[in-house]
Amino acid sequence: MKDIITKSYKDSIHAKETFFKQNQQPLIQSAGLIADAFKAGNKLLICGNGGSAADAQHIAAEFINRFVIERPPLPAIALSTDTSTITSIGNDYSFDHVFLKQIKAIGKEGDVLLAISTSGESKNVVLAVKAAVNMGIKTIGLTGKSGGKMAKMVDLLLNVDSDVTARIQEVHITAGHIICELVDHILFPEVCKD
Repeated sequence: MKDIITKSYKDSIHAKETFFKQNQQPLIQSAGLIADAFKAGNKLLICGNGGSAADAQHIAAEFINRFVIERPPLPAIALSTDTSTITSIGNDYSFDHVFLKQIKAIGKEGDVLLAISTSGESKNVVLAVKAAVNMGIKTIGLTGKSGGKMAKMVDLLLNVDSDVTARIQEVHITAGHIICELVDHILFPEVCKD
């Protein structure tokens, strides 16, 4: 049992160290893209399935409420939270369209989509990215494994070099927290003291 614990946390640390060494510039660019959208009066849309849906909600909450500093709420929407919308679309059309239809309804040029998929292959997330690109919405992909279909579709790719879903998700939430912190530093430098 202790070996399982040791292997898990060491693998998690390794995945994070590798990711953050490889993705510092894309993380900074992602935060800049989101901060620019907020400055222009636009919003951040976030989508994902399962644990990635939970991450979408978690990251949206950090922007809407606060992350570390006291600051005004920032407009972020997790597209996985409205069960009536999701089940209606899933029932009348297909689960593949649950994010796409929401983006078409509330997205606009100048917004940013943060699309989360540990494989980069989730059909409903891939279709959401495609819709966003067609609408002039900037896209950031948080993926793992090879990056899947999303790797070539998004404006900015943050890919975790791992095949283990749990390790990928652990990196994703850390990346989400770092993006929140970077956005706060960009928008509220007077409050964020290093």
